[in-house]
Amino acid sequence: YGNFIDDLRVYVRGGTGGMGYPRLGGEGGRGGDVWFVARERITLKSIKEKYPQKRFVAGTGANSSVRALKGEKGKDCEVHVPLGISLVTDDGKHIGELNAAGERFLAARGGLGGSLATNFLPCKGQKRIVHLDLKLIADVGLVGFPNAGKSSLLSKISHAKPETASYPFTTIQPELGKIMYTDYKQISVADLPGLIEGAHANKGMGHKFLKHVERTKQLLLVVDISGFQLSIKTQFRTAFETILLLTKELELYKEELVAKPALLAINKMDLPCAKDNLNELLSQLQNPQDFLDLLEEEMIPANTLQFREIIPVSTYTGEGIEELKDCIRKSIDEEAEQENEEYRRKKLLLLQTSK
Repeated sequence: YGNFIDDLRVYVRGGTGGMGYPRLGGEGGRGGDVWFVARERITLKSIKEKYPQKRFVAGTGANSSVRALKGEKGKDCEVHVPLGISLVTDDGKHIGELNAAGERFLAARGGLGGSLATNFLPCKGQKRIVHLDLKLIADVGLVGFPNAGKSSLLSKISHAKPETASYPFTTIQPELGKIMYTDYKQISVADLPGLIEGAHANKGMGHKFLKHVERTKQLLLVVDISGFQLSIKTQFRTAFETILLLTKELELYKEELVAKPALLAINKMDLPCAKDNLNELLSQLQNPQDFLDLLEEEMIPANTLQFREIIPVSTYTGEGIEELKDCIRKSIDEEAEQENEEYRRKKLLLLQTSK
């Protein structure tokens, strides 16, 4: 998975409280808290390099004294983390998320200072192990089998410069690019490592890939018009079978993924016979039920993906690239308008009910 880190296990501990002062009834200061704070331009890799021990401990509360009967609170510990972080405990319990810059999460609370209630003895702070699980946030996620041309497509539609080659699994870490439009609108696109059959069962890069798809607003399936074969040991799949298999992998990992708005880019239209293959594929996509017998029963998805647009492209000649960029923009804008409409409706409903 290259140098890209998308999961980091850290130890957090709140500060111990300060000692109380029994003779004068003084209270010790509370221990400091450990906070995770979302910040832009932070990576899990940079956290690991800066804090190799991966331990974050807050300050101890001040002891109560004759000069200050109420001890001061211990110093809080703030850990800056990237956006799109899910916080998971060691036993797999999801405890929080940080998606926008400035969002904060209390990871470990400091202990109480010594007081009458605690017999003037301080309490220790909360301690636990937390997994910082990063899921990329992007408007569009490129989904496809290895060698479908996702990296080449990303470099054509955005300013990203991912590594490309003529063999499967060139992309070993997620790449983010931005499509820039003439009116300065920007749409982020994530090229994710290629899926293979069985990815839902964590084959290949399985879950490492699929978890990043969860956070993308829309999917852009990229399919090689001439079909796909991972190696001589695996079966050859036509473009139609590839689409069904990709849908099945998404569905088996998390059913909600198939409900996301989706576009289909049919790549490598510069190859001979591409036009004939395209006509055949379009007729299959119009009536997918008639062609399901091409696949084994366990590989057929329960729901077929509904594509908003199907765009034939060639990253080699540049055919269809501008049309694809326009389709992505239109689809994102429509989705945003729909969300705004729903938000307005809810607001109106709340106003009506409050009256």
